[in-house]
Amino acid sequence: MASEDEGPKVRPPENVNITVLRARNLRGSKGDNLNSLVRVEYNNQSLGESPKVESTAEYAAEYNYNARFECTFDDPLTLDEIAYKPVMVTVIEVLPKEKKQKEEKTLLLGQSTVDLLPLLRGENRYKSTLVVHPLPGSPLETAPPDQAKPSITFQVELDVVVFVNEPLLSEEQLKEVNLLTVSVETLYSPPEAWNPTGAPFIYNVTLPVPITADRETTVVATNGIIKAGTDKDLPSRQKKWCVPGNAQGGAIYIPDSFVPTTNFDEEDGDFTSKEDREFRNEAEMEKTRVTWNIERRCFMDPAAVQSFQNKIAQTRVWPVEIMRTPVPTATKGKGKSEDETPIFYHGVAYVNLAPLLYPGVKKIRGAYKVMAFSDHEVFEKTKRKGGLAEEAIRVATAMNRNASPFAKGGKAPKEEKGGKEKEKDAAKKVQPSSMLKPTSDAGSETDVTPPQNLEGMQYVEAKSYLMLEITLQRPLVPKRPPEVLAKRVAELIPPRPLFARRTNGAERAVEDFHSQVASVGNLVLEEFRSLFADQLIQGDLPSGSEPSDERRRKLLYELNTSGKYFAFKEQLKHSVVKIVREKYLKTTTFTDKEELHTFLSELNVFLIDQMHVGLGKVLSLEDETPVPPPLTDSAQLKHFAREAEVNENFEVASKYYQERIARNRNDGDHWFDYGTFCMLINDISKAEECFKETVSINQSHVNGLLLYGIVCAMEERNSVAETFFEMATNVEPNCTLAWTLLGLFYDGIENDIQAEFAFLEANKRNVANAAAKVKSAMPEETEKENVVEGGDAEPEREKVVKTPATPSESGKSHRSGKDKPGSVASAHKKKLSVSSKSAPDGGTRKQSAQSNRPTSQPAEGSQQGTPFEEEIPPREPTPVPETSIFMIAVDFLLEVKAMNFCERALAHELLSPTGGPSAAYYVALARLKLQKKELEEANDNLQEALVLNHQDPDAWAITGHLRYLEGDIGEAKSCYERTLSFVADAREMHSIYLRLASIYLQENKFEDAKNTFLLACKKSPSCVSWLGVGIACYRLGELGEAEDALSEANILNNTDSEVWGYLSLVCLKTNRQLEAEQAYKYALKVGLQDEGLLGEIHEIQEAVGFGNPQF
Repeated sequence: MASEDEGPKVRPPENVNITVLRARNLRGSKGDNLNSLVRVEYNNQSLGESPKVESTAEYAAEYNYNARFECTFDDPLTLDEIAYKPVMVTVIEVLPKEKKQKEEKTLLLGQSTVDLLPLLRGENRYKSTLVVHPLPGSPLETAPPDQAKPSITFQVELDVVVFVNEPLLSEEQLKEVNLLTVSVETLYSPPEAWNPTGAPFIYNVTLPVPITADRETTVVATNGIIKAGTDKDLPSRQKKWCVPGNAQGGAIYIPDSFVPTTNFDEEDGDFTSKEDREFRNEAEMEKTRVTWNIERRCFMDPAAVQSFQNKIAQTRVWPVEIMRTPVPTATKGKGKSEDETPIFYHGVAYVNLAPLLYPGVKKIRGAYKVMAFSDHEVFEKTKRKGGLAEEAIRVATAMNRNASPFAKGGKAPKEEKGGKEKEKDAAKKVQPSSMLKPTSDAGSETDVTPPQNLEGMQYVEAKSYLMLEITLQRPLVPKRPPEVLAKRVAELIPPRPLFARRTNGAERAVEDFHSQVASVGNLVLEEFRSLFADQLIQGDLPSGSEPSDERRRKLLYELNTSGKYFAFKEQLKHSVVKIVREKYLKTTTFTDKEELHTFLSELNVFLIDQMHVGLGKVLSLEDETPVPPPLTDSAQLKHFAREAEVNENFEVASKYYQERIARNRNDGDHWFDYGTFCMLINDISKAEECFKETVSINQSHVNGLLLYGIVCAMEERNSVAETFFEMATNVEPNCTLAWTLLGLFYDGIENDIQAEFAFLEANKRNVANAAAKVKSAMPEETEKENVVEGGDAEPEREKVVKTPATPSESGKSHRSGKDKPGSVASAHKKKLSVSSKSAPDGGTRKQSAQSNRPTSQPAEGSQQGTPFEEEIPPREPTPVPETSIFMIAVDFLLEVKAMNFCERALAHELLSPTGGPSAAYYVALARLKLQKKELEEANDNLQEALVLNHQDPDAWAITGHLRYLEGDIGEAKSCYERTLSFVADAREMHSIYLRLASIYLQENKFEDAKNTFLLACKKSPSCVSWLGVGIACYRLGELGEAEDALSEANILNNTDSEVWGYLSLVCLKTNRQLEAEQAYKYALKVGLQDEGLLGEIHEIQEAVGFGNPQF
């Protein structure tokens, strides 16, 4: 007994009730007055018939008939059948009895199908208004006598209510289960041997779908219709029921369910590139096709959902088999096995279901290439043994016989007599689907090569593809909404308040007292000026102790008599009370008088002292010298810091970054730049704090979010890093860099599917940005064309087409687009998330007359006639991104010194179909090696870059830096001079100017050094560049220009010891003793360490006899 209690409890069966309320606009064989009844069927079983009722043109047929069937919960197939099998309601006319007629005759008028899917979405009651589709030969096919054309008003409608006492699925179950919808649409470009006018065949498509953890159901779409290219489809193609049962005519269509029309760019699948569009247009408009337009819904319990997800993660692709079988003929023999049905043209499409594991993705749709079926290949790609062809034929045959394809409890049907013998006979026969090539001899089994499916190879030759759509009710991998990510980021890094929190502490109380004293002091001063205004104007205000005492007494008398004295006391009272409470913490009444007197004495002394302090702040006899504003702004300080980084003077660079932060601590960019500097010097902990400050100041700082994620990934805090990378993609969904770094992160933790999703999104954004640039360039080119006359307009038009492939003219010749203009990053464009249309929570579902096939004649959704011609608009130029997504990431990662992620991005660029070992790749790799101080490898990479592009200014510039660091000054000078001779500038020209000019100084080429330093000053002046100009002018004897240049350098940085040293030399040369001594003193004060410069200063000081106060 105990074991029975511990077992899982199965819910008792639930009755599903279908109530047919009424039918409107019925017409019988003899007019609008008729007797009719309804028959309700489900799963090819009759649930009953209603009593016959009368109806007229004015009065509807009120059936109010209730039918029910049991829904059991011990087998998941029951809920699965509710998902895809409709309830069929047939309206039947009861004809009046004729003479000598024993039974009443009936006439089938029409049918409607009731969708039970809302029951699996948690609803327990809903009402639907359905269209009754006329059956062949029914009076409903003809229009009423007073109507020339049938109208919506006279559409026969049926009101049906479906309800259950308790929902079939609880709220907890609804969150765990899922509903998979497979839509098999059309096979395009089938083998050429398929002839629409030839012998009839049955065309089947099948695939497995899990319904439990260890069970799968075979989904079959049968009875595909082959059509010629001239047989055009209607614009709106309605989907059919997978198992319509006894439904006929328009009842085989699912109400309000149509085949969507999507753009090529939004599709998944195998034929999505620009090159495939012409072939697809031809195949879909002119060639033979096989159409199903069947929708099959599959209910999956939580275990099935997990199994489905695991199988996708393991193999990615899902086999969808396609085959052709002959139409079965009636045989007189009994026990004929269904396995004898020959299978022709056995093919398989490998559908990539990996996008269903992308966050938030619920739907994939596309054209999938059909390959020849091979057991060996299917096992290699999907880890499945054998195919589903035999099982699919059994299911299709059962569906065509109007029988349920599944036996109760999932058991296989019993074998007929003689079945085994017939199987043996069938095994001896050669199956048409095999079409095996004869082997050379009958050797051992190990020597037999795998059979070749020659019929299936015709799919490959014809480039056949199958249009499929697979939709989930909810995504397998939910995507975190932006508000959840924002909340998580705020929990990890709380945002900094915009304003400082106000406190009422002791310091604040004293400050309030100071302000009140200053206010009262100003009021007293105004009273004094008004009382002695005449004397002040005439300037004869007497001085001395007695006149002062007299004026004091007169002022006090005036204040007391006017009541202003008491008003001033009340004004000070509140601030004094705050001091007593906040500073002395006295909030209760004193009980001891001595303690009270002691406290009052102490308080009086404190208030007197603070009164003098407060008055001293506002009353001053001398004007204070205002602090001059800084001469350098934030951008200049950043430039000075980067200059110090290049010269490896990290202490000076840190000082500049810290000065930027000190000037404005609430600017997130200041903290971010300092953090990237800390990454360069490998101070990861300080970099993390800087990026935290960046995000706390601005929670939407994309670069700050990305860099904090990179730091967390470096420390293997992957969950935190994922949060910040995802937040960056939510802040700027169109940011190519954010999606690329998210993909690199997933690649680092070996999450291949998520990485693939992120890279696809990045490619999509990259192509979209390229298209936006093309469109923005179009108006400018159009204006130029309008200006140009005659034959000059054609070159301008060609210029427009070439715009996307041409590199930018901003001097950034380092990008890969220059080396590979034909590389396109849009090869894997995906439709990632489409919100499915959910059913309303209640109310009436009404099916419009336009959304259904009216009769069985055009039921296949086609119309005969000559093919119509569409004027194809001229194709727009294909947008070509200037660079790949990985090179975009590499440029950013090199700037922020994130070396680990940069190596990963370069590896992807090398393996990318649109990338490869280009000159830009080798230049970026050389920059990375220079940051890591691996000079030999950097030199090898630069040589490879110069082989690919000998005119790359970046390659020559970095080669010059490499030679400069190695001490090869002559070769470095040659590389720098070659870089300056190119038309296009290198990425970083400032460091080139400084190092080349310093080489000229070493070689005593002072005129060249001066001109080169001036070039640096013209583009981006700094203390170092002006100091170089000053030194060159000093060596040339141009002392006036040297002093001007050194003064400019001193303005930009007054703590540079060399500037003060050369200023001292200039003053010594110009016989200015005081200024020479001051410049020398400051040079020593700020720490001049250059022994050569100090020696030169001392020599000139001894020669002129002044300049050193120590003599």
